[in-house]
Amino acid sequence: MRLRHEVMLFAIGGALGFVVDAGIVQSLVTFAHFNPYLGRVISFLVAATVTWWWNRSQTFAARHSGRSLMVEWLHWMALMSGGAAVNYIAYVACLIAFPSWHRWPALAVGVGSFFAAFVNFVSARTLLFRRAKTGS
Repeated sequence: MRLRHEVMLFAIGGALGFVVDAGIVQSLVTFAHFNPYLGRVISFLVAATVTWWWNRSQTFAARHSGRSLMVEWLHWMALMSGGAAVNYIAYVACLIAFPSWHRWPALAVGVGSFFAAFVNFVSARTLLFRRAKTGS
């Protein structure tokens, strides 16, 4: 039951991250005329920080990393780099396959996010938030 609950909360965090990621990259491309490849790097960093906050306070609230906030955030960002690689490869593949998506990169963000979700959940649960909290 706990695993199902964590998966559900992780999906909510992923949805929040997607909104932030897609919203920022779409805004950068549309309003600031950013290159969609560079804009995606910026949007990912912000979205990954949002998902770290959500997952540490909600999804894995019954677990702890045993690290300070800054070290935990750095570890999160490092772990999410595996999912980020999967995500970015899918994102770039979509932009290459569908050139019209250069104007709508949020569509490619959605595809990349879908493929990276499993990698991110497994690495977060097994490598960062692996210890159950104990009563102190």
